[in-house]
Amino acid sequence: MRIRIGCELIYECPQPVPMTLAIHVHPSRRGDLVVEDELVTEPNVAKGIYRDAFGNLCTRLVAPAGTFRLATNGVVEDDGQPDLIAPQAQQVPVDKLPDDTLVFLLGSRYCETDRLSETAWNLFGQTPTGWGRVQAICDFVHHHIAFGYEYARPTMTAFEAFGERRGVCRDFTHLAVAFCRCMSIPARYCTGYVSDIGVPPPYAPMDFAAWFEAYLDGGWYTFDPRNHVPRIGRILMTRGRDAADVAISNSVGPIFLKSFRVWTDEVIGVPA
Repeated sequence: MRIRIGCELIYECPQPVPMTLAIHVHPSRRGDLVVEDELVTEPNVAKGIYRDAFGNLCTRLVAPAGTFRLATNGVVEDDGQPDLIAPQAQQVPVDKLPDDTLVFLLGSRYCETDRLSETAWNLFGQTPTGWGRVQAICDFVHHHIAFGYEYARPTMTAFEAFGERRGVCRDFTHLAVAFCRCMSIPARYCTGYVSDIGVPPPYAPMDFAAWFEAYLDGGWYTFDPRNHVPRIGRILMTRGRDAADVAISNSVGPIFLKSFRVWTDEVIGVPA
């Protein structure tokens, strides 16, 4: 299966503004690109590429004063299989965890493990360890939080989402990640494309999505407390501790987003 992915963002800049962007397919999936997701800007500007501390592919540039458009448009080869379900996957004792997973046990900007630990143990302390416990966390979060774009708030944390019981996909993910970490399960925040392939209509407006990966039985497994069902065509862009590490764009100076589009569609035939 081939999936066309991409986005278009249009900004208005009152002055030149340095920016960093994280809108490319993750290095772990770049071998699946049939058409490169090249970043194109109007007007054309110089761009630098680097990998951040979590291995994500990022771009540096300076947006000029005036209207500034940036876009990507790639095609990914995908196996067409839904997210893997592994109910027998066991939890790894903390003293046996690999060194590079330990950072994903710690509290972070949006995942306040210190404020949620007692709640987590009260809610999930009696659940089966391993996959069953992560699934119980996802079940709870999915039903506890009401989804709505009108609830989006860039400063909302996991603790606040738990108390307010509403949010968007990043809030579902932050709360589930925080609960997992409270229960000694490494969890890392992910962003990327999630297609509507195999999902019956009506379809919501396409957007970038947030989900998480939990470390069980020596590997990382995908969980999505917002959609709550295995999905086909999940294309990873970035991983980090929480949304602060994987922002689509960061700017140093005033900048205003005028329009935003995301697409992810199955390609029928040979891609142009």
